[in-house]
Amino acid sequence: MNRYITTPLTKEKARECRAGDMVFITGTIYTARDAAHKRMIEALDKGDALPFDLTDNIIYYMGPSPAREGAVIGSAGPTTASRMDKYAPRLLDLGQTGMIGKGKRSVEVKDAIIRNGAVYFAAIGGAGALLSKAITGSRVIAYPDLGTEAVRELTVKDFPAIVVIDSEGHDLYKEVLEGTTSSD
Repeated sequence: MNRYITTPLTKEKARECRAGDMVFITGTIYTARDAAHKRMIEALDKGDALPFDLTDNIIYYMGPSPAREGAVIGSAGPTTASRMDKYAPRLLDLGQTGMIGKGKRSVEVKDAIIRNGAVYFAAIGGAGALLSKAITGSRVIAYPDLGTEAVRELTVKDFPAIVVIDSEGHDLYKEVLEGTTSSD
């Protein structure tokens, strides 16, 4: 099923998503990769504020290439989500409702998705130039010294992704391997 989602991604909206759904996201999302996640966890450990409110927000695991002249952003493909698995449960417990990446997630992340009524989306790896066309605005909001791994606030319009793990724990990757789907 195709779903059009606007941010913020409330838990109610996240719970409507089913593994296997194609979604088109419009609104504001944030980028963060390994180094930014590490800094956010260090900030939390010190009692410091995060660079953005996690509540009902989506983090896209992406580090863009430099923008060409006249472009909002360069190629903007997903990175491997499992690299954020040691950080994701804590951020989900603080109100984050969505993640976009590529690849499988750990049992701990899947449990946190279920516990928090969240969702994991996959973007198509290798299609960064195409995905960048859905990004209409980009600005660095934290950790500029990390270069392409700085935290960015993105404005997206009909950003394409697939629901891989839904709020009930249905896992598209697992279901495809087993020959079942959550809509069966």
